[in-house]
Amino acid sequence: MADPKPLPPQRINVELPNDLNATYSNFAIISHSPHELVIDFAQILPGVPKARVQARVLMTPFNAKMLYEALGQNLARYERTFGPIPAAPGRSTGAFDPKTGTLGGLQWTVGGEGDEGGPQPGP
Repeated sequence: MADPKPLPPQRINVELPNDLNATYSNFAIISHSPHELVIDFAQILPGVPKARVQARVLMTPFNAKMLYEALGQNLARYERTFGPIPAAPGRSTGAFDPKTGTLGGLQWTVGGEGDEGGPQPGP
């Protein structure tokens, strides 16, 4: 039995509204369930111990994987053009430690005014 022919790529017309506000983010929190990935984009300002989420994006695992691959391809292109992206000075690039709540040299909690951001961690 012959392999099925691959489908030709679809063209998608993407509309970028004139009144769309751009949001700057230098921090992201990623969580997931069996059915979706949630990416919260936030801003961390120097000397301010609190980051406020500016945008939340929900994606299916399939679409998140496509984003992951596209982001990797674009970062590789960026580094070929501009050189390697250095690690943040003074920050470890290790994995999240759930016991201490640290990631990349930062300790963080999730919560907010009125607990809209989720449950507050214990002491």
